[in-house]
Amino acid sequence: MHNVHGHTACMRTDQRRSTASQSSGTDSPAIDAPATDVSDPGRPRLLVEPATGSRSYRTEQLTAGLAIVGGGLAGTCAAITAARAGVEVVLVQDRPVLGGNSSSEVRLWVLGATAHMTNNNRFAREGGVVDEILVENTYRNPDGNPLIFDTILLEKVVQEPNIRLLLNTALTEVTMKERAIGAVAAFCSQNSTRYEVSADLFLDSSGDGALAFLAGAGFRMGAEASAEYGELFAPSEEFGDLLGHSMYFYTKDVGHPVKFVAPSYALSDLSDIPRARSFNTKEDGCRLWWIEWGGRLDTVHETETIKWKLWQVVYGVWDHLKNSGEFPDAENLTLEWVGTIPGKRESRRFDGLYRLRQSDVIDQAQHDDAVAFGGWSIDLHPADGVFSEKPGSTHLHSRGTYQIPYRCLVSKDVQNLFFAGRIISASHVAFGSTRVMATSAHGAQAVALAAALCLRDGRRPAELLDPTAMAELQRALLRAGQHIPQRSLDDPDDLARTATASASSELSLGALAASGPVGLDTDRGQLLPLPAGPVPQVLLRVDVTAATELRAELRRGARADDYTPDVVLGHCRVPLDPGDDQLIKLDFDAELTEDAYTVLCLLANDAVSVHTTETIITGLIPLQHSKDQLADPSIGWPGLEFWTPVRRPAGRNLALTLDPPIVPGPAASVLNGLDRPTDRTNAWIAALDDELPTLRLTWPSPQRIGRIELRFDTDFDHAMESVLYTQPESPMPQCVRDFTVLGDGRVLGAVHDHHQSAYTLVLDQPTLLSEVVITVQAVNGNAPAAIMAVRCYADPDSRILRSAGPERDGDG
Repeated sequence: MHNVHGHTACMRTDQRRSTASQSSGTDSPAIDAPATDVSDPGRPRLLVEPATGSRSYRTEQLTAGLAIVGGGLAGTCAAITAARAGVEVVLVQDRPVLGGNSSSEVRLWVLGATAHMTNNNRFAREGGVVDEILVENTYRNPDGNPLIFDTILLEKVVQEPNIRLLLNTALTEVTMKERAIGAVAAFCSQNSTRYEVSADLFLDSSGDGALAFLAGAGFRMGAEASAEYGELFAPSEEFGDLLGHSMYFYTKDVGHPVKFVAPSYALSDLSDIPRARSFNTKEDGCRLWWIEWGGRLDTVHETETIKWKLWQVVYGVWDHLKNSGEFPDAENLTLEWVGTIPGKRESRRFDGLYRLRQSDVIDQAQHDDAVAFGGWSIDLHPADGVFSEKPGSTHLHSRGTYQIPYRCLVSKDVQNLFFAGRIISASHVAFGSTRVMATSAHGAQAVALAAALCLRDGRRPAELLDPTAMAELQRALLRAGQHIPQRSLDDPDDLARTATASASSELSLGALAASGPVGLDTDRGQLLPLPAGPVPQVLLRVDVTAATELRAELRRGARADDYTPDVVLGHCRVPLDPGDDQLIKLDFDAELTEDAYTVLCLLANDAVSVHTTETIITGLIPLQHSKDQLADPSIGWPGLEFWTPVRRPAGRNLALTLDPPIVPGPAASVLNGLDRPTDRTNAWIAALDDELPTLRLTWPSPQRIGRIELRFDTDFDHAMESVLYTQPESPMPQCVRDFTVLGDGRVLGAVHDHHQSAYTLVLDQPTLLSEVVITVQAVNGNAPAAIMAVRCYADPDSRILRSAGPERDGDG
């Protein structure tokens, strides 16, 4: 087995090329690039080769602990996570850039459990490396340029010295050793080089399962019958058994008339496309997800046929928009970009140690080996795609997020093979949810740390199902920022667990300053973390245009971290006369038996506007009742009301007063093992008027500390779509910007312009400390200072993974 704490990206037998860089950064990235300067005087000016009977391609042999085939978002996040855990990684990607469907070649937005913030999954953005990438993209690229997203993925990979990246390199062969993969061969057409990659462990994140297929692993393609897993949502034959591919295009207004002459292969008759009746010039990019086809073909071997059909549709649609005369606003528009490869949704799904199914998703089943989570709806599309009379997609939502078990990521047939991405072990119905990219990446990160544990201990992937090993994997994942529903970090190495946390202040949520009203044109709500005990009175200011009655309800979910508010705790009816700035009191006369998130619901009333505040507070979210999912037991649909966030800047908290006030963010929260809100905020939140918020950890006796890990609030409820969406804030307003870390009064580190979820401070050498103090000088927006977690470790290297956030040396 390979040493997981090694620092060389790979060992090469070809001595004509240098070994990978030992330093992080981009000065000498571990990518497949010439090591010799082309100006080297030792290079011949003219190469003359005599004729021979035949030649072979140049071959380079590589070795690694983990070989990853497929550099989509899943493979990329797995490679980074594994490399940071000390694993030597070779990442084989058959495209010129990373990211797969999220790259500039396809341009689909990255989404997962946040689901565009259109369901009841609160605080559901995925954690770990995929969060780091999305936060960085929001910071650098708030306009959603897909080319910038490419650069972020490439940068993150080449900064890791343990990764050897092979772009434009396609898998060609697999060599088996009994029931395990021994090596793979791949070919790069750009440099005419054949690579032979030997590894202890392999991950297939290739989308079509190229590696698992060649290795002989069992797979499925199509939809299971309803009876096999009791899946009432299983599609009919008429609907179809596979999701198709999509092709997108971008348009640009050039300020003058532009003609368009359609290519001969463009569709000239759009009468077979039902949605043609609703075409418009305002939609482009992946908002055209419904330009889909191919679900009745072999979505692996007939991909080129599907691509050509989609090109026919795209250019036919554009011809219609430009030349039908029905769209005068298209006169100055030109095609700026059309996809050259289709975005694939579904092909093979491989046999793991467990197959996820509809009940796991909808019933939010609990698994002892949970390592990731999902939350996108079960989203199935008709196989005929753009030519179908049926709606382009059908969404079945659960109440909230669901767990993804490790067993779905491990091959049943090949002993050293993991799965990630859309090929994991799931039924067609469950796949309708797990297939999206952020969910795929989250599962891939779990595989990466599983690989690190396997390499360290000489285990096969299936052997991590041992309860002790699985507990260690889950602990490592949680420490890396990976959220697992119903799990919290209990790390015996974390010295902060034995500390006492105190602060210069703790937010007492009494009154929030009003800054403008919003009309009750729809049901509106406020997500509030309330403590166990009597519910406080709520005071609001309202403007009223006519005599009316305001109806309000206090609701909660079925459990403390369930955000589907269908349990009514109390009602209020308040008669109102016309007038502005009226103070009203809501007394629900209710009591909570546990700390829980609740929703203050103000039912729609066109005569009433309620005052809001510009203040943003960790764990508080303004909501609106946006839609309903009507129950249909015949297909397993639960009935749900969706109370969804209002995106900023329009989304603002209610300017409420709570009597008595609550303390939603006590200092002790930073020690509870959670990095995001669940049934409570799980954060220390300073008072609004605290001019120098300070968090203090103290021990009764000195502790040897070499590493301090901090977690901040980057709004895990915000979807952070990677392209097309314009993000209203960059960076996230709740995130601490400037802070200082002190140990026994000595400055250990001073940080400015911080914007990430995680920060790790490595001391020059482990130091005996009785006190660690974090002083906040500035926050990125109009929010009180908040810190989600503080962890302290003795030995900077005494673990199997590095931090999910940027790591910097201490200043002192």
